[in-house]
Amino acid sequence: MTQTLEPPVTGTVNDPQQRVDIWLTEFEAALVARDVARATGLFATDSFWRDLVAFTWNLKTVEGREQIGDMLNARLDDTAPHAFRTSEPPTADDTGVVTAFIEFETATGRGVGHLRIKPDDEQGTDLGWTLLTTLQELKGHAEPAGPTRVMGAVHGSDPDRRSWAQKRDDEEAALGRTVQPYVLVIGGGQGGIALGARLRQLGVPSIVVDRHDRPGDQWRKRYKSLCLHDPVWYDHLPYLPFPDNWPVFAPKDKIGDWLEFYTKVMEVPYWSKTTCTSASYDEDAGQWTVEIDRDGEPMTLHPTQLVLATGMSGKPNVPTIPGQDVFAGDQHHSSQHPGPDGYAGRKVVVIGSNNSAHDICKALVENGIDTTMVQRSSTHIVRSDSLMEIGLGALYSEEAVASGMTTKKADLTFASLPYRIMHEFQIPLYDQIRERDKDFYDRLEAAGFDLDFGDDDSGLFMKYLRRGSGYYIDVGACELIADGSITLEHGEIDHLTERSVVLADGTELPADVVVYATGYGSMNGWAADLMGQDVADRVGKVWGLGSDTTKDPGPWEGEQRNMWKPTQQPGLWFHGGNLHQSRHYSLYLALQLKARYEGIPTPVYGLQEVHHLS
Repeated sequence: MTQTLEPPVTGTVNDPQQRVDIWLTEFEAALVARDVARATGLFATDSFWRDLVAFTWNLKTVEGREQIGDMLNARLDDTAPHAFRTSEPPTADDTGVVTAFIEFETATGRGVGHLRIKPDDEQGTDLGWTLLTTLQELKGHAEPAGPTRVMGAVHGSDPDRRSWAQKRDDEEAALGRTVQPYVLVIGGGQGGIALGARLRQLGVPSIVVDRHDRPGDQWRKRYKSLCLHDPVWYDHLPYLPFPDNWPVFAPKDKIGDWLEFYTKVMEVPYWSKTTCTSASYDEDAGQWTVEIDRDGEPMTLHPTQLVLATGMSGKPNVPTIPGQDVFAGDQHHSSQHPGPDGYAGRKVVVIGSNNSAHDICKALVENGIDTTMVQRSSTHIVRSDSLMEIGLGALYSEEAVASGMTTKKADLTFASLPYRIMHEFQIPLYDQIRERDKDFYDRLEAAGFDLDFGDDDSGLFMKYLRRGSGYYIDVGACELIADGSITLEHGEIDHLTERSVVLADGTELPADVVVYATGYGSMNGWAADLMGQDVADRVGKVWGLGSDTTKDPGPWEGEQRNMWKPTQQPGLWFHGGNLHQSRHYSLYLALQLKARYEGIPTPVYGLQEVHHLS
């Protein structure tokens, strides 16, 4: 049994390091003694413990002493946590809250985390407010990196005379034929590629399959003006951060090329031109049968684990509207929009008013094309520079890097905020943004644009986490709405005629082209297509927090529904999100898969319940 920390003999009660050391000493002593009541008594009544795999083999947030106690009663003996310590000096704010990055170990792995403690008004002692614990590696199965990296070259005699390239070719020829993948990742965008790289480094036999011709085509084939709206510091992939001269907002083709390069140099087993046609799960055998078409060759794979990395923006939501069959012009979803080329002299109606709609309208108008945006419901708008400076600057910016903020520390800090109270931290930021950009918002509303800041004024991030839609990061389109260059209309679509879009109030909009910028459906729609509606219903809705806000029905879940963690369908996982989430959560998903591959027991605490089917 590991010795507990000894209380420090120097410092004062106001010293942040001493305060954290005292709390960690008491916490570890209670855990080692298996004294759950003593451990929970160290937390405030309004406390939160977010665990990413380390204790729960799940992504799970427990709230308050009762839930913390229940989790510890279920998981403490198996987890055997110990060796809690700070990894750098803690800091204190003006309210007395002390923040610390921590490290710890469990019976099966090593972890890092983030702790906030605050003085108890009644007792005067420090109590835990927020605790984040994350698994970083499995003991005995750490990635070969740094001092343990592979040699590469053979110094001395070797009976295997194959070159590195020959070994890679032989491995590629065997995988999926004489050697079955333990994990099959369906979807080769940034999510699938990041996970494939993690699994490769962990030694888990895997294949990433994608229907496109080349890695990165998911980006290359989008409308030509598409750029990332998130800044570069937020978007690094695992192992290989973008170089220091990378653009702040990368164009789509540059991202596509980076993903192709990344796939090659990280040796991700990646099958292009591959379509999955069906998948079924054998409960008795504990494996999948997946039928695929690999560039015209039918194949059958039998993975144990199946990951849908098709993206939360992967299944287009195309509305059914009367008259679509009689409309004589071009109509397509925004995901298939080619850009403004070829539309000169034509009238384009874009249905929708979120990110894609704005980007598409902006490019069309800038190419002299008559463009109308149809806004069906209110949209949250935040200017890009305001989001960078106020919303992201403390964690993901050049200034943050200069102050010592690494990507890993930024990710841990961001992950340390429990979803239950995250909006409380966001509201003041968006109050600042609203005041800073008052003239901008006034001009937009004067043009008739219907604005919102979320159901509780918490802005972009909460909208994204709750519903994944309903917002636009402005990079110029709003000015074109404000000055009338983009014609703005409001209302639902009633029907199409041969040459027009007719709104519910009878307004008729002449149209040669209709673009449905109408978003995407739940990721479990892919499960329904591939495995049947019964599997999709067993899993339930994917994405959202259960916040009981618009498009995010309750009850409260505490984590993203079904993302990066076990689901009610054995062997089925969902992976996706933006580049930040693909980087951060791919680690925890990969560790869960690695543990199962190695036969390490993974008793899941708090398996996701199903409250909504789609």
